[in-house]
Amino acid sequence: MKNFTTSLLIFLFIIGNIFAQQEKGIIGTDNWLYNWTEFSPNQEDYGEPTQILTGNITKDTRLTKRNTYLLLGSVFVKDSVTLTIEPGTVIMGDYASKASLTIARGAKIIADGQETDPIIFTSNRVVKRPGDWGGLIILGDAPTNKFGNGSVASYHSNLDSSSYPSTNFGGQNPNSNSGILRYVRIEYSGKRLKNVGYFNGLLLASVGNETILENIMVSHCAGNSFKVWGGEVNLNKAVSYKSNGNDFKFNYGTQSVLSNSLAVRSPYVSSSDGARCLQVMSYNKKEEVDFSKKSTRLIAKNLTLVNDSDDLNSDIEKGLVKEAVYVSENASLDMNKSVISGFNPAVLFEEKIIVNQENLEKIKFTDMYFNNCKGNIFVEYNSNNEDLENWYGNSAFFNVYSKSSNSETFIDLNNSKRPDFRLRINKIKASKTQYASENIIDNN
Repeated sequence: MKNFTTSLLIFLFIIGNIFAQQEKGIIGTDNWLYNWTEFSPNQEDYGEPTQILTGNITKDTRLTKRNTYLLLGSVFVKDSVTLTIEPGTVIMGDYASKASLTIARGAKIIADGQETDPIIFTSNRVVKRPGDWGGLIILGDAPTNKFGNGSVASYHSNLDSSSYPSTNFGGQNPNSNSGILRYVRIEYSGKRLKNVGYFNGLLLASVGNETILENIMVSHCAGNSFKVWGGEVNLNKAVSYKSNGNDFKFNYGTQSVLSNSLAVRSPYVSSSDGARCLQVMSYNKKEEVDFSKKSTRLIAKNLTLVNDSDDLNSDIEKGLVKEAVYVSENASLDMNKSVISGFNPAVLFEEKIIVNQENLEKIKFTDMYFNNCKGNIFVEYNSNNEDLENWYGNSAFFNVYSKSSNSETFIDLNNSKRPDFRLRINKIKASKTQYASENIIDNN
């Protein structure tokens, strides 16, 4: 009986380790990146377009998998109309006409793909490049902190007067529903616009919390992969891969949750104007917002933010690696159980942020895993971070620090078809240490 009990305990211990998972970074008993993501989309052949989408969609419309669609110019799904896209459907954005798809306020998109049959938005060029076409814009009637309503008219040149109302966003309904985006890929978007900047892979403006947004991948975008203006957005299992702009950018009073999501940056494609994995801000200019309204607040949990450098120290010396997270004045961030690996530094506060208890209680980092970063948390243009070290290094925050390569940190990030960015089992062995560069956990 004793031998049986001992054997049973050993068996349960082994099984427990096989099925265990790290609580930090992206999580899942299985690698949820399998099947629906694509990390080498330039090798994919989606065929030739068989149908054209152009102008205004003014009645309920269904796009089918048997067709491949060419998105031509600025396409709007108008108020009260639903655009349904079948799993496996391919929509190609036209390069010459700066194609984009906008779901107007009050309209819906039902793009509900499947793990083995995702919906794909991509470029129509044979040799695809970041910024080949515009991107996907969803507009809702949830609140922002802007004065009046906002507009995305600047993203659309040569609009006729009848289309201008379809570019507006904002309202008083945080529970609004703009539809479903699930198992969707957006590739090679972010077209550059004169005097405006870049389109984004996915722009969510005043989108409400009844909208379902999960398992969305934006890859090789010339602008921001995911940009959120206002609204109450819940993003789950979002992937940004080698974006030139920011991976996730939150602004204009949004009250959002970003969970179980991944950003992979490359120092060789990043924009020179300071692109980050995560940027949290409440405005671009103070005069454009109403301070009686809510400032931006983001809850970010189980994120994995990775800089994919072959030689991190060399890339840092060349100025190619920046911070992973940037927090601006009057914005709140509650980040927990996340991994930040290979940045310079991990986190940067805008210089306008005064380091005091009131502000630090609005910017939280708990249960974090900081790995192989040149410094952890700093204020912009200030190399003395002693106050921040003392604050976030308190054992009550349960943050840990490591110095190991990405290949040692993650299960299998070098697999080109099925990378696994989950933290290695039992990677974190040491107790939580005081926040300081010399206190490094054991990774052996």
